[in-house]
Amino acid sequence: MSHPVDAPPIPSVPTALRNVTLPDGHRADVALRDGRIAAVTGHRADAAPDGAAVDLGGALLLPALVDGHAHLDKTLLGAAWQPHRATATLQEQIANERELRATVGVPVADRATALAERMISLGTGHVRSHVDVDPDVRLDGLHALLGVREAFRDRLSVQLVAFPQSGVVSSLGVADLLDAALAEGAELIGGLDPAGFDGDVDGQLDIVFRLAERHGAGIDIHLHDGGESGTAQLRAVAERTAALGLGGTVTVSHAYALGQVEGPELDRTAAALGAAGVSIMTNGPRTTMPPVLRLRDHGVRVFAGSDNIRDSWWPYGTADMLERATIIGLQGGLMTDEELHTAASLVTGEAAAALGLTGYGLAPGDRADLVAVAAGGVPEAVAAHPERLLVLHSGRVVGPTPSGAYPRFTPPSV
Repeated sequence: MSHPVDAPPIPSVPTALRNVTLPDGHRADVALRDGRIAAVTGHRADAAPDGAAVDLGGALLLPALVDGHAHLDKTLLGAAWQPHRATATLQEQIANERELRATVGVPVADRATALAERMISLGTGHVRSHVDVDPDVRLDGLHALLGVREAFRDRLSVQLVAFPQSGVVSSLGVADLLDAALAEGAELIGGLDPAGFDGDVDGQLDIVFRLAERHGAGIDIHLHDGGESGTAQLRAVAERTAALGLGGTVTVSHAYALGQVEGPELDRTAAALGAAGVSIMTNGPRTTMPPVLRLRDHGVRVFAGSDNIRDSWWPYGTADMLERATIIGLQGGLMTDEELHTAASLVTGEAAAALGLTGYGLAPGDRADLVAVAAGGVPEAVAAHPERLLVLHSGRVVGPTPSGAYPRFTPPSV
C-alpha cells in the first residue's frame, strides 16, 4: 500500500470509478450518474482523461456493506471507558444496563452519532438498529434515533426495530409502547426469548405478529434460548410466518439453538425456516453459532450484523463489517475461496436482501452506494482486514477521510 503525497483530491461527486476489481475478479470501469451506476464496462487504460473520475488502481469494489443487526442506542462510544461488569443471567445483564444508562452522562443521540460516523468510515451504507422500548425509557431512545436517522439520511440508511428488551408479556404496558413505536417511525417490531424470558411463547408471538400485521411492519426477534426449546420456538415463528404470508419480512436474530442440535432436529427446523422465508442473523458469537452452510443448503437466508459495539453487554466491537465476516468465517470454518465469498455475502447481498433493500448491487441502475477496499479480491477482503479507500453513498463521497483526499491501492507484485 502506498499513499503518494501528490495524490489528487477526490471529487465529491465522481463521474466514474476506473480500474476497479469486481467481486467476480474482472477489471472494470464504473460510470456514475445521478447517484446511480450508469454503466459497468471492461477497464480501458487508454480512456480519455476525466478530472472527475477516480482511478482506484485495481482495488476491489463492493456494494456498500450492510450491518443487519446493531444497537445504536446502547453503544458507549463517545463516553468515557466503562469497565465491563460480569453478570450471570440475561435478567441481571438487563438490570445492569438499566443502571449504567442512567449514569453514563452522554445522550443517546451523541453516542449513536459517534458509532454511525465510524460505520460510514468503514464502508457501511445501511444498518438495521434495534432500539430499546420498555417502561423505563419508553420511546425516548426511539425518538433519539429517529433524529440520528434524519441527520444521516444522506450518508447512511437506518432501519429501526422497536425492541422489547424487558420482555413483551412479562412487562406491563410494553405491547402499547411497541404499537406506538411502530406508529411513530419504527419499521420493524422485535421480540425476546418468548419462552426463556417471557415464559409464554404464544402470548409473545401473538402480540408481535398482530402488531406487525396492523402496521405492515417487519419482524426481528432476538432468540437466545438454546437446544430443542430454541428450535421449537423457531418452528413456531416459521409456522406463523407461513400462515400469514410474511415470508421475507421475518428474521430471527442469534438463534443459538441451531448450533446446538444436530441431525433430524436441525434439518426439520432449517427446512421449516427455509420454506417459510424466515431469515437468520448471526454475529459470529462466542457461544454456539448457526451452521451457515447447512442452513443455506435448506434455502435459509443467513446474514450478519455486528450486534453490540462497546456497550454494557461487552466491551468489544469495531463496527467493521468485513471484520465481522472474518469472525463468522473463523467460527464457521469457512476457509476456501468459495466459502470466503459466502462470508462476504453475509455482509453485502444477503444482508441487503434480508433488509429489503432495493437497487442494491453493482449493476447499471443500482444505487451508487459503494466501497473500494484495498484488496485484490473478495477472499482477501474477508481474510486480511483491508483498508477502506473510498466510500460513496448515492454517488457522493462520504469516507473514509473528511478531507476528501484518498489513499491509493498498489496491487501486490506477482
